[in-house]
Amino acid sequence: MNAENKIVAYIHPTAVIHPHAKIGKNVQIGPYAVIDENVEIGDGTKIMPHAVITGWTGIGQDCIVYPGAVIGSEPQDLKFKGEKSYTFIGNRTTIRECATIHRGCGEESETRIGNDCLLMAYTHVAHNCNVGNNVIMANSAMIAGHVVVEDKVVIGGITGVHQFVRIGRNAMIGGASKLVQDVVPYTIVDGHPAKVSGLNNVGISRAGISIESRRNIKKAYKILYRSGLSLSQAIEVIEQDVDSCEEIEHFLRFLRNAERGICRSRKDNME
Repeated sequence: MNAENKIVAYIHPTAVIHPHAKIGKNVQIGPYAVIDENVEIGDGTKIMPHAVITGWTGIGQDCIVYPGAVIGSEPQDLKFKGEKSYTFIGNRTTIRECATIHRGCGEESETRIGNDCLLMAYTHVAHNCNVGNNVIMANSAMIAGHVVVEDKVVIGGITGVHQFVRIGRNAMIGGASKLVQDVVPYTIVDGHPAKVSGLNNVGISRAGISIESRRNIKKAYKILYRSGLSLSQAIEVIEQDVDSCEEIEHFLRFLRNAERGICRSRKDNME
């Protein structure tokens, strides 16, 4: 820490901070927190008692890390051999009690969480995950390695997400769900394993998506889940019959790249 930051940051005398750690202005670090050598903490962030920030970790501005959270620790992966990898947390993200976020597995790899996220108590983000902006993970939700969570997703409590699964933007996952396939953008899924139960109309509306685009999303959803078509056939029909807009283009890109397959509807028998 440089002399200027020592003046403007509040650091409890029992906190353990490596002299090479980079601490921004107006940072608060509570009792018994541990900040390791290669950590950088942005201006205005608050680290509460007993939190541990380790590894090559960058935390953005105006974040809050609650007691017992551990950020940047080694991945729980047998392939990991001690290589240099990273964890990045965006601005204004809140990480609640005893949450764990692991750095990447693989040289120069990373785990990344975006801006304005809320990770509630006991959530887990594994190595090489990419979590977007405005994501909410409720208590004890857990995502395995290499999972991608797009913007404005809500993941219910006690939910488990299989490695390499992708969750599309504005999706909502019901509590205690088991996800083993990709979740299509704008949908609600629930169950064990998770099935699609409808569109996330509330989330879509709150996202500020236009009325016309919402109509297009609804039409595309019906083609995908109510027409009896296979995934490849549904993509072709959506391309032909649904007016193009940014939301539909994203919807189609997501479907084309669904390597694990997609969560199906309870009423759907798509291949």
